[in-house]
Amino acid sequence: MTDSSAAVDTFVGPLTVTCDGQSVIGLGWHAPTDSGPADSIPTVSIPTDSIPTEAAAASDPILAEAVAQLRAYFDGRLGDFDLPVDFGQVSDVARAVLTTLAEQVPAGTTVTYGQLAEASGTGIPARAVGGIMGLNPIPIIVPCHRVVAGDGLGGYSGGLPGHELETKRRLLEFEDALPQPLF
Repeated sequence: MTDSSAAVDTFVGPLTVTCDGQSVIGLGWHAPTDSGPADSIPTVSIPTDSIPTEAAAASDPILAEAVAQLRAYFDGRLGDFDLPVDFGQVSDVARAVLTTLAEQVPAGTTVTYGQLAEASGTGIPARAVGGIMGLNPIPIIVPCHRVVAGDGLGGYSGGLPGHELETKRRLLEFEDALPQPLF
């Protein structure tokens, strides 16, 4: 089966989820045609001529379920995803860290880079966890936004260009998981 994708509009920008017929293999933001005000994440509807819509999901049950779960998450009806994922060609260490994150950090909670490094059992330093989070091919579903620095929000590479940290903050606020020192 070939890869199939579908677009989902969200409050953190338009997303494209990609599946291979067996697993979710990617999730990313695609830029809207109108960026809106420079100080806020664009939330405009976009033409989806070049990005397959839910009709594409009909031929891939995993894609259909991914779209349904993403909509439920952004509607506030789902906290954690239950989807098969394939991280592709990442190292065994990265796979262990991402799997630990997906399985042990539920919605409404956060974990520091150091805590995730320790929980993964890989022996890597916190800084390496930050790099792995930046390589996560399936953000939100594998919730790298829930990984924060010990003294603040930390970084984030998801979101529309120029809105990465705002995206992380909005996702954590949405999950009521923004760490107290960050208010």
